[in-house]
Amino acid sequence: MGRVAGVTAAETRERLLRAAADAFAARGYDGTRVADIAAAAGVSNGALYAHFGSKAELLVAALRAHARRVLADLVDAEPERSLADLLLIAGRCLPRPRDTRGDLIVEALAAARRDGDVAKPMRDYVGERVDGVADLLRAPRGGGELDPALSPRALSYLCFLLAVGSALVPPDLLAVDEEEWAALLARLASAVVAPDESAPDDATPTQSTLTDGTPKTGDTQ
Repeated sequence: MGRVAGVTAAETRERLLRAAADAFAARGYDGTRVADIAAAAGVSNGALYAHFGSKAELLVAALRAHARRVLADLVDAEPERSLADLLLIAGRCLPRPRDTRGDLIVEALAAARRDGDVAKPMRDYVGERVDGVADLLRAPRGGGELDPALSPRALSYLCFLLAVGSALVPPDLLAVDEEEWAALLARLASAVVAPDESAPDDATPTQSTLTDGTPKTGDTQ
């Protein structure tokens, strides 16, 4: 199998990234062969290596293409929401079931601990993810912005750790009451945002602010 007739190079690359994301999530890095990914994408091994220099490069490229970015997607979809609301919505997604690609980040991080070829690109990837969310946290949102006494990068790092932890410990291993979780998140969100001078003194983010627009499933940052 070479490149599929009538399929562009960009489409072939996307096929490979989808096949890689599914295979790595299902079988792990060590348990996945390059030949299996190429076959699932309907191309030859040579066609795969024309796009990606190594299995490690393909793993991190699949993460960049298909890992979920809940907070970033929320900012794009609802730019008028306050930072507190966005953190609450993203946090409420964490204990919920997800598709198998939610395991991809866990598999990649585990591989990085064992394989030096994976470790370097994964350091770059994690740094990009944390810095990207930190930039979102710095952006002005017209009230409810991050407390200037706090580091956006430190909060982003905490969000990343929570997201990875939720992928590692899915709800079928340990369930949490959604209302109790929402109450805890509301308390945490109110502690990290700057006070809104225009809001009543007793106004704090609560579960009631999330009636609309809360995703049903979610994944990493």
